[in-house]
Amino acid sequence: MTEERYAYILLNAEKWWDRRRSRNVTGKSVHAFVRRGRVGPKDAKLLLFYVKHPVREIRGFGEFMERITGDADELWNMYGHETVFESRAEYEDFIGGRKKVTFIRFKKMQELSNPIHFNTFSSIIDVVRMPRGGRYIDREAINRMLFQMAGSDFARV
Repeated sequence: MTEERYAYILLNAEKWWDRRRSRNVTGKSVHAFVRRGRVGPKDAKLLLFYVKHPVREIRGFGEFMERITGDADELWNMYGHETVFESRAEYEDFIGGRKKVTFIRFKKMQELSNPIHFNTFSSIIDVVRMPRGGRYIDREAINRMLFQMAGSDFARV
């Protein structure tokens, strides 16, 4: 992991974020974020969870474990219980018939007590709009966010 790829911002629909948060509250320690195709971070220390439009804020974070790409059926059989999907049918509907998917596994998920709005961090990471595939950010960008969010939950990581 390099300092330039210290963290990766993943985009979430509010529906999936709410389910992820609920799973976390019930004591699930390892989670899997599912992506269609082969996309996502290969290496990072942190994952930041950005809830997209209309919320537009980073709501939580977790410690990156690994990115696994492969056959959709095999990955579901091995890690489906770590996802936000309530059934295999819901998972299959989400992946839309794709044969190859990516599971991004992480642990120690935490919800931020003070979410970071897009307007607060967009100039720090130099974006006008969040890329749909997500984005790496460096350690300096995290530190600048922390400075703006004095007392942030990230300080505990």
